[in-house]
Amino acid sequence: MSRQGKGPRLWKRPARDGRKSAWVILDNGSFLSTGIPAVTGENQPPQAAQEFLARYLASKYVPETNKLRDVDRIPIADVLAIYYKYRIALYDEETQQRDINRLDAAILRLGDYFGRHMLGDMSSNLTRGYEKKRGTAGGARRDLEVLRAAVNHHGAENLHRAIINVNLPQKGGPRERWLQRSEAAKLLWACWRYREEQTIHRGKNKGVKIKTGRHTLRHVARFILIGLYTGTRAASIASASIHKSPGKSYVDLDEGKYHRLAIGRRKTNKRQPTIPIPDRLLAHMRRWVDKGIVASHFVEWNGAAVQSVKTGMASAVEKAKLDLSEGNVTPHTLRHTAATWLMQQRCDIWEASGYLGMSPKTLIDNYGHHHPDYMGEAASLITRKRPKMPSRRIA
Repeated sequence: MSRQGKGPRLWKRPARDGRKSAWVILDNGSFLSTGIPAVTGENQPPQAAQEFLARYLASKYVPETNKLRDVDRIPIADVLAIYYKYRIALYDEETQQRDINRLDAAILRLGDYFGRHMLGDMSSNLTRGYEKKRGTAGGARRDLEVLRAAVNHHGAENLHRAIINVNLPQKGGPRERWLQRSEAAKLLWACWRYREEQTIHRGKNKGVKIKTGRHTLRHVARFILIGLYTGTRAASIASASIHKSPGKSYVDLDEGKYHRLAIGRRKTNKRQPTIPIPDRLLAHMRRWVDKGIVASHFVEWNGAAVQSVKTGMASAVEKAKLDLSEGNVTPHTLRHTAATWLMQQRCDIWEASGYLGMSPKTLIDNYGHHHPDYMGEAASLITRKRPKMPSRRIA
């Protein structure tokens, strides 16, 4: 069968002529390298190669954009393709690769399920079916938010005028898990003391695990300290740098200021205001720089900035043997913890909301019950004017 009849697809190019095996795209007899090496014995393309193919297909596909078509004749695949091109065009050089990967993955999943349907087919039954296939209400909701944005964009471009609602799964309640100060201390000590373990593969001690001199969780300890002291979101902590650089958060150690919004980035509804660095944390940060513990970023692994500490955090939680009966401990738990501690210390609502970069309403709704004076005024008012009680003792 000729290659021309199959359309663009991934192919595992074998190693030859000094070139390593890699995944490439075959399209009408031509080759396009994905830049993703192939693993020996692995015949299924990895997720990264599939996402590369999806971007390639989206760039080639030209959906019909005749205005005011009947929604029963507009494929949802077209709606997704138009929105994908619109979003990709907004990205710049400073865009985090993980943001692009998330969009790619969501579009792939949505296209796989909704692609064969028309826009007029949108219904609650259809979205409930997607939620069931996705497996989790949270993941389905995030994907369907992308679909809703795609439909709204399609309508805003006057490519259809019917009102199409994308029904979302119910939003989950706020996460209640936060760390007691004793738990935070255990987590920090576990990260600081942990040494890498390696297994002996030869000799009489084969299979025995030994500890090396490498402390492989100390970058997570620095992440945890910054998270607890500032309540900053994980992405801003990971990009925190001692140098001013596009796409990076900037820590001014001379002025003691943490510029959490990455340089060159637009402000979004996820507030990232500049804040003063607490004295204790500032002392730690200056010491890390003076001793050469960090070269450019405060959370580094082998001299390079990390994109995510989810794996390291999970390992630290396991080493610290934290009680997970009240919920898992993730990088975002540090933000919950900072907000809770501020409320417990009677911090002013406006001061706390400004420092954390969240609205006063969000702070009160999710963390206000931790304030020592929560409902205190109501308790005092209810006893201020007591009703006349009967003189006899009530049996």
